[in-house]
Amino acid sequence: MTDPQNSPLPELQTRLDNFDQLMADLGRALADQDWDALVSLNTQVESAVEPLMTALAAGQVDSELVRTRLEELRQFMDAAGEGATRAKAEAELALKGVSRNSNAAKAYQNISTSRPK
Repeated sequence: MTDPQNSPLPELQTRLDNFDQLMADLGRALADQDWDALVSLNTQVESAVEPLMTALAAGQVDSELVRTRLEELRQFMDAAGEGATRAKAEAELALKGVSRNSNAAKAYQNISTSRPK
């Protein structure tokens, strides 16, 4: 295994940097509630994690470097799940409001168009 005081190989450092950038992009998308961007970025997670796990298994990277990133990813996934749950609840409330308004408009239309004979 590599000495924790030594920096990772340049190629591995690039992969670590790419993972860090992906996490930053995911964080921004979540903060902006940009669900399309989150879906797109989510497709890149596996390809960002896999080389780190391979390097870890080969003893080419300090396990702490990978562990901290995986913990960050886990925390992000928890936060994204909570954000999605909140967004779903907000959408449901909005739909209920639209339905109530639609029902009220129909009721008003029925009352205003039906005149006593």
